[in-house]
Amino acid sequence: MATDDAEPVESTDLDDVSPMAWRLLRVAAGYEQREVEREVDDLMQAHLSMLENGNRALSRPRRQLLLDLYAAELDGDQVAAIVGNF
Repeated sequence: MATDDAEPVESTDLDDVSPMAWRLLRVAAGYEQREVEREVDDLMQAHLSMLENGNRALSRPRRQLLLDLYAAELDGDQVAAIVGNF
């Protein structure tokens, strides 16, 4: 369940989020790749697959959009734990 505790998300360095952490954030937030594709304009499932497999990085603004999308469904501690441990 999401909370208003966004500080760990705001302080998350996008360059520190590993491919596995991106995948875990998405799953923990309850999103399938196709659902993310519908939520974020001009983002395709293939982009998510490449990001989550470490084959390609998205631009910083797109990664921030994804982090914000996932963080809306998670609390700051959950985001920090996933990014910090994976």
